[in-house]
Amino acid sequence: MSLFTPLNLGALELPNRMVMAPLTRMRSGVEGIPGALNIEHYRQRATLGLIVTEGVYPDQAGQGFPGQPGLVTDEQIDGWAKVADAVHAAGGRIVAQIMHAGRVTHPETNGGLQIVAPSAIAIQGDSHTYKGKLPYPVPRALTLEDLPGIIDCFVQASRNAVAAGMDGVEIHGANGYLLHEFLSPASNQRDDVYGGTPENRARFVVEVATAVAAAIGADRVGIRISPQHNIQDALETDDADVLATYGALVDGLAPLKLAYLSILNRDPSGELVRTLRTRFEGPLLVNTGFSEVTTREEAIALLDDGLGDGVVVGRAVIANPDLVRRWLENLPLNEPNPATFYGPDAVGYTDYPAYAN
Repeated sequence: MSLFTPLNLGALELPNRMVMAPLTRMRSGVEGIPGALNIEHYRQRATLGLIVTEGVYPDQAGQGFPGQPGLVTDEQIDGWAKVADAVHAAGGRIVAQIMHAGRVTHPETNGGLQIVAPSAIAIQGDSHTYKGKLPYPVPRALTLEDLPGIIDCFVQASRNAVAAGMDGVEIHGANGYLLHEFLSPASNQRDDVYGGTPENRARFVVEVATAVAAAIGADRVGIRISPQHNIQDALETDDADVLATYGALVDGLAPLKLAYLSILNRDPSGELVRTLRTRFEGPLLVNTGFSEVTTREEAIALLDDGLGDGVVVGRAVIANPDLVRRWLENLPLNEPNPATFYGPDAVGYTDYPAYAN
């Protein structure tokens, strides 16, 4: 079973092909500093081939959730250094997912800062803030003069991740956050070189990836996308436009020789994912989506059928810190409790037991 065989992703040497999904858990406090809880949580899961951290904000304005960690201040960097040290001491590998929330936040979450996005279009619905649920505000459309600063914050956060001892970074281009907002024609209605055509909508994401790769080395940079995930109003409903947009994106990324492309899509055997994999010309991590929990059998089949090089797993990892052993030996699993996915304490975070011999 190829799931349990080694895999090289650029500079990263993985002992198996099971990758921990980036999972929002809201447990880093108001200051966004990883602490003892975070250290223990990630350390427990070090047997996975690769840990991708929860989305980490590269700029205070881009904080999307209460309790989300950052990679901006010295205290945040030091917190992540302790996480990385603990994971490495337990034999693991860990990369930081760099995530700017864009319009998926609120001033009551990000310290009162202005919300920004490709276009001045609000999400329909409510944001979870420190003051409860509040309607998403209309964001300010980023100007051409703003964009270099956004790129710089991704670059600096990536440098901070490496300084903290992380093995690399994953750029978050999925799930309706800032970079995905540039890709979606529903959230990007610009009339300049970053809007309109599929190539223009892909342009900024390619520029961010190019700058990050130049800063820390392409072999330590992955990127995550979620074409047609259709959440948080980043709608992509035209099949031809989706293929054109993401085709332009991977064509722009391919020459960089990134460590990997991670695709969240419910049909990894479909034409879209297969086409993107071919055009990317590098390792592909597959993640079948939020609608169903990835099972052992599905993960094994995805790789044995040649649909990807590694499998990204979420909820099973939340509930089973020793998932690699459990899947390798086909042992019973703990069941995840969605009621404790988000919260301030250890319950549902570090208290899931390993399998008792």
